[in-house]
Amino acid sequence: MQAQGKRRSNPILSVLRLLIAGSAAGVLAAAVALPAVGGAGMSTKTAVEGLNLKPEDLDEPPLPERTELFDGDGKKIAQFYFENRQSVSLDEVAPIMRTALIAIEDFRFYQHGPIDVEGTARALLKNVTSGGVTQGGSSITQQYVKQVLVNKAETPEEQQAAIAPTISRKLSELRYAMAIEEKYSKDQILEKYLNIAYFGAGAHGVQAAAKRFFDKPASKLNLVEAATLAGAVQNPARTDPNVGPESRQRLLERRNTVLDRMAQLKKITPQEAAAAKAKKLGFKDIKAPGGCEASRYPYFCLYVQYEILNNEDFGKNQEERRKLLQRGGLRIKTTLDTKMQAAAEKAIKRYVSSKDKPVASQAMVVPGTGEIKAMAASRKFGRSKKKNEMSYNIVADAAHGGGRGFQQGSTAKVYTLATALEEGLKYGDGFPSPAGYKASGYSSFKNCKGQNVGDPSHTVRNSSEGGGGFKTLESGTWGSVNTFFIKLQEEVGLCDVVKMAKKLGVARADGQKLSEVETFTLGVNEVDPVTIANSYAVFAARGKYCKPLAITEITDRNGKAKQYKPKCSQVIEEEVADAVSGILSGVFTKGTMTDVGGIGRDAAGKTGTTDNYMSAWFSGYTPNLASAVSLGDPRGTSAHKLIGITIGGRYYPYVYGSSISGRIWKDSMLEALKGVEPTKFKSVDRSRFGGCTDNCAPKPKKKKKGDGGNPFDIFDRDGGDRFGDRLGDGPDRGRGGGDDRRGGPFGRGGDTGPLITPGR
Repeated sequence: MQAQGKRRSNPILSVLRLLIAGSAAGVLAAAVALPAVGGAGMSTKTAVEGLNLKPEDLDEPPLPERTELFDGDGKKIAQFYFENRQSVSLDEVAPIMRTALIAIEDFRFYQHGPIDVEGTARALLKNVTSGGVTQGGSSITQQYVKQVLVNKAETPEEQQAAIAPTISRKLSELRYAMAIEEKYSKDQILEKYLNIAYFGAGAHGVQAAAKRFFDKPASKLNLVEAATLAGAVQNPARTDPNVGPESRQRLLERRNTVLDRMAQLKKITPQEAAAAKAKKLGFKDIKAPGGCEASRYPYFCLYVQYEILNNEDFGKNQEERRKLLQRGGLRIKTTLDTKMQAAAEKAIKRYVSSKDKPVASQAMVVPGTGEIKAMAASRKFGRSKKKNEMSYNIVADAAHGGGRGFQQGSTAKVYTLATALEEGLKYGDGFPSPAGYKASGYSSFKNCKGQNVGDPSHTVRNSSEGGGGFKTLESGTWGSVNTFFIKLQEEVGLCDVVKMAKKLGVARADGQKLSEVETFTLGVNEVDPVTIANSYAVFAARGKYCKPLAITEITDRNGKAKQYKPKCSQVIEEEVADAVSGILSGVFTKGTMTDVGGIGRDAAGKTGTTDNYMSAWFSGYTPNLASAVSLGDPRGTSAHKLIGITIGGRYYPYVYGSSISGRIWKDSMLEALKGVEPTKFKSVDRSRFGGCTDNCAPKPKKKKKGDGGNPFDIFDRDGGDRFGDRLGDGPDRGRGGGDDRRGGPFGRGGDTGPLITPGR
């Protein structure tokens, strides 16, 4: 008889409290499985109704899947993941793996509903008689529900709530399990569980576990391996083989338990079990490195990573996009050409050591599509200062994981050249180009806001402060004469030159606005190889600009693919681009690359050495491929100039654009274009660009009788400065510079005239 003043307790809830208190795994179903516990005559149906156990739909977000990057030929080059997982269908899992898991976790899985009444009753009885918790009563369906709830949790608090030993949580879990059993077939539930379960060693899902533990897909697992993985899911933290010998021993014991259970259920013979138990654990410890640091092509990988993170097509904000990259299960096909990449790496390694403080970096781009084919650097990517590694993408701009770049130097002069040709100047047009140039007033140069930016207090000088004589568009470019290009920029207008550069895609590496100053044409802005290679590709593509392209296709986790096509537009006339190529072709035969030479096919390019040798560039192209190489010290080019320095084991008194960068460009292009049919540049329209207008060269004076000329007059020849040019006012002026041909390993480059050291 009930005691007066006391309310009769719900016997089922009493049992639930007892079970939950005694078992973290939970065997709440015992409350409905054992009518005798709940009171005489209470049926299972009555118990369920009493607890209001009705199916409740479970929100099942997509599982975190790793994203994989592939090169242009479909070979994997990198992967990103929040959890190392590769979901597979049930028929991609070895039958013995399914058998082993069901045997140890839920051997009546295909016979019972969302809760195993018989199994739970057995677990309850065993736990009570043993005085502790020795068996759990959760079905595979319930375990799947718990895993979903844990995976959905965003915070540690939510994760704790998903596994909290409370009655309400266990009841909710059962309601969800009932709905899951109604929604899916048993095979579908088993497949979902195998893909969501954690096995230890960072492996989520059976496919990742099979590869992590045994270096094989789940479809190839044998009895010993299947029993090992089936044993690991119960408590992966305790049996994680990656932790140490004790954990591996616990996993071995757990494996043997699984084998005994399979034999007990007659899934294998006692002999098979004994033979399998005699085997070693066999853990192969195959790591699944993630992120760009683990990629064979880290700089290209970084570029792709930031393409995703910065693109609103992939999410409203960067955090959303990062989750997609780490969890979305994307398959990203890229433009990377491993043959061209290898060519760039090999050429860089020939001239610059990974131990050198200055860094050489190179990008290769296809004209007419913008496809980036290679991104290489002399230093390895990583965070070890001891190993002299780079921790950012030196080949690209800040928006793609890069830094602030290096001053462009004389490779920027081509934008002034293109502007002049577009505005009607001809090959023979030019100006007297003395040793020094000083603006006549502040209004000599105006930026695109109409502000005066001339600097009459500053003198732009050529190399060795020598005179340049009269230079034309051709000879001024071939000799890279500073005073000629400053005068040419004044003639066509600074703002027009800036606009031309922008049309070609030129932007500062740090993302700031271009510095529109008097010395713009001399390359005062810091830029990156991808941007510069792509700007030169416009000339190769006959005036067509294409946005740099690294991704060609993305396939989502459901197999839906989206292609990414080149985004191009005609930004300058074809004939103007052809005329630029016509002049730049002469750089190899009549200009600053004469001592290095060409590549045996139509090619054009420009050297670039900045003020006081702070950085050195070469950018050039064929109709098939464009490339830019930069060289500078990322510690700071003002403090660490390329003067009196050993690079790649060679000593250089001065490093010019052709000394190292030009040679890297030549060697890499020769290798990258092997097997590619040579294509010729279009012929220059001489009727439009030949001759001169109002800026023709003065007629030469008649020589006096007996005057054979000065054989040592190396500055007034029409071919330009034999020793190139640069600014001589020091880094504190922040001005760009020219370049030089003396590019051999020892700074000589096969000079035929007297050796003159710049700056003396």
